[in-house]
Amino acid sequence: MAKECAVCAKKVKSGFQVSHSHIRTHRTWAPNLQRVKADIDGKIKRVNVCTRCLKAGKVKRVI
Repeated sequence: MAKECAVCAKKVKSGFQVSHSHIRTHRTWAPNLQRVKADIDGKIKRVNVCTRCLKAGKVKRVI
């Protein structure tokens, strides 16, 4: 399963961690994804949604 938001398609980014002495090492930044039950097209599905989309109300969560 991909680490990607089902609403905004936010996914893992990669880059360099740069120390004070400018030594660069590879690292990744992962989005804060939550696996939630959501009402999508009238059906209840489990989807990965980032917390920003949940907070903004872009997905209707089913409890």
